[in-house]
Amino acid sequence: MNGSTRENLSSGAMLGTFAGVFTPSILTILGIILFLRSGFVVGNAGLAGTLLIIAVATTVAVLTSISLSAIATNIEVRGGGDYYLISRTLGLEFGGAIGIVLFVAQSISVAFYAIGFSEAIVAMTALDDGIMVQLIAAVAVVALFGFAWAGADVATKLQFVIMALMVAALVSFYIGAVGSFDSALLADSWAPGSGSIGILAAFAIFFPAVTGFTQGVSMSGDLKDPGKSLPIGTFTAVGVATAVYLSVVILIAAGVPIASLVNDDGTAMRSMAVVGALVGIGVVAATLSSSMASLLGAPRIMQSMASDRVFPKMSWFAKGHGPTNNPRRAAVLSLVIALATVSLGSVNVIAPVVSMFFLISYGLINYATFYEARASSPSFRPRFRWFNRRASLAGAVLCGGAMLAINLIAGALAMVVVFGIYKYLERRDIPARWADAAAAHHFNRAMESIRSLDSEIRHSRNWRPQILVFSADAGRRSRLLTFAKWIEGHSGLTAAFRIITGEGVRGRIEAEEEGAKLQEEIDKLGLAVHGRAVITSDGMNALPVIVQAFGIGRIHANVVLFGWPESPNPEQLALYVGAVRGVARLGVNVMSLSTDELRWKRFDETPRSQRRLHVFWEDNDSGRLALLAAYLCTRDPEWSKATIRLISLSSEESQSPEVLAAMLEEVRIQADIVHIPEATHDDIIFACSDATLVLMPMRLREGKIIDQLGGELMSLAQRLPMTVAIHAGEPIQLATDPESGRASFIAEAESAADEARGRLRRLVAQLETATIEMEKATSVGDENRAKELEDQLARIRRRILSTEVRVERAEAEVAELLDGSA
Repeated sequence: MNGSTRENLSSGAMLGTFAGVFTPSILTILGIILFLRSGFVVGNAGLAGTLLIIAVATTVAVLTSISLSAIATNIEVRGGGDYYLISRTLGLEFGGAIGIVLFVAQSISVAFYAIGFSEAIVAMTALDDGIMVQLIAAVAVVALFGFAWAGADVATKLQFVIMALMVAALVSFYIGAVGSFDSALLADSWAPGSGSIGILAAFAIFFPAVTGFTQGVSMSGDLKDPGKSLPIGTFTAVGVATAVYLSVVILIAAGVPIASLVNDDGTAMRSMAVVGALVGIGVVAATLSSSMASLLGAPRIMQSMASDRVFPKMSWFAKGHGPTNNPRRAAVLSLVIALATVSLGSVNVIAPVVSMFFLISYGLINYATFYEARASSPSFRPRFRWFNRRASLAGAVLCGGAMLAINLIAGALAMVVVFGIYKYLERRDIPARWADAAAAHHFNRAMESIRSLDSEIRHSRNWRPQILVFSADAGRRSRLLTFAKWIEGHSGLTAAFRIITGEGVRGRIEAEEEGAKLQEEIDKLGLAVHGRAVITSDGMNALPVIVQAFGIGRIHANVVLFGWPESPNPEQLALYVGAVRGVARLGVNVMSLSTDELRWKRFDETPRSQRRLHVFWEDNDSGRLALLAAYLCTRDPEWSKATIRLISLSSEESQSPEVLAAMLEEVRIQADIVHIPEATHDDIIFACSDATLVLMPMRLREGKIIDQLGGELMSLAQRLPMTVAIHAGEPIQLATDPESGRASFIAEAESAADEARGRLRRLVAQLETATIEMEKATSVGDENRAKELEDQLARIRRRILSTEVRVERAEAEVAELLDGSA
């Protein structure tokens, strides 16, 4: 006995496959379309078209049933029907969007079928069809509500009575139809009758007949074993219903002239039956059964959504009654919606949209199965083995096609409504309360993207900041993480690490606790940063290992961000410089942020339009990285209105304002240029008096961090506004021409290889031609010509050998460049 079975039994669920799934499903499928529109469809589509319509409709039903069975046998199915299956697979947003519209749609369907019941009664009794239609419909809704109030087990007993009436109607028809079977009429019925509305219009009329095959799903919370009952009951209902529809349309086509069926309103079945009145009773039974099934299903969807707190102020409907947890409160809401719909007197305007909601739910069930199967999660192990993810995708596409074929406007309106609710729930950002298939899907997408990224050529235009932040102090760490967000520029990623010194189980527990605290800090800051704490016996030895091991494929650390050392202790400074040097030697860029509460407050109080980014320029990788970091900051809202000021301290011609202006134009970065030749430290301090953030290249020399003037950068940074010192550990290129850099080298090498191969082909052709001519000269005894050609052949062979060597070298160079770009 599985978990779902145990839970449903403990909650009082007692319905089996026949009563809980097969009965509501078959009674809804064999509804009013069967008795009133079967002949009409045959007349307007012809028997051949009708069989095609049934085949398409059945295909949708079968594919959806397969998908439903796969999901239902992979998870513990509880109350809520379609809503539960979709929400537990695609997530709460999709489930909530389809759940609320299905609840409303099924509540409206109660009135829709009740009005059909009322019209049938009025037609059979010749009563005045004015207010009587609404009155009888309202009475029927209230009476059916009484059964729903009593519970699913009592309502099911009513369905058995209704099923008996429908079976009697069908038996009456079959007996009469078999006796009047005319093969000549059958042969004449393959094509549509004169004045037909066409096969697409006939399909639109017929298709709602099969939209009830998931009614049993709505009763999932009342089943003893939903994982077993849902697949068996649904497939059996679809199979029996398909056999009934096929036999009925064939018998009608063989019993009534095709011309008489074009405008048939159910007369054909009544006239062919042994007892015509039984067919009328079948119509009444069909409408009552469909109404009852909707009145049982809708409240259970609402109850399940209320239990999940999908929408605000809905929890009141979560409470059930008695051992079966009967959703009486939700049933009252369905009653109110149904009576309000009955009071309108006609549902012709909203009926098409209601049908679309059912089709969307079927499409989502198919897509949910495809989504879960494609994610290849190890947990996707449905007991129902006869499913295929491509078949599920085909089912979803067919549902979409059916929507377009039936009613394009209604389908579009239904999709807009569902999408609007989905976006509303997405914006609510409801905390996840269960595990759906999204994690497996995103993991697959991530791995596919990483593999695709690995195959791309390395180029400076694809450089993105991938930052590792190290800090042991919570106060400084928040500033470091915020700075990392700035230099990400909405184009990179950041991970924060805590290195915990310890060993064994106690160390592991401490690391887990510190990791949780770190992630909590990150979440409070509202940053998209990945936090992690690692345990090690030696922090300095662990640092380079973490930097090298971080990431997968092309996603790896290329920037390490430290906080500036606060302690003047020489030993601490030496350790810090050693850490910076060790990271730089790994080919990773290093940034060190010097700030404190006072300087951070100054930044915070400076209006965005008055913020200044001062970049001290050097014509090297560190200088280029500093300029790029300043530009990336301007992509963040905090710096979007800031001005970049590029400051040159060199008197060399290569760093003159004119040369720098041309460089800025080439790399497409806007900045003001300030030239301070022969500058002193006081000049630097004065130039930065109005700066908000200073970005300055740093050099590592003799265990010290040196500034551009050869002084200690630590003492200078303490006299400046918030400052970040930058050391590039890899080549940094600001020019992003797609054909520059390694890409251009590869292109040139491939061109050279192609040219060499072309020359080789031409030489081989010349060799073949000269060989033929020499054979001719020899055969005619022309010794002079033969000697001349022999010399020519020798020269050609030497050239071929030389060209073959050139081809090999060119191809080797191409291979080497391609390997280096991978």
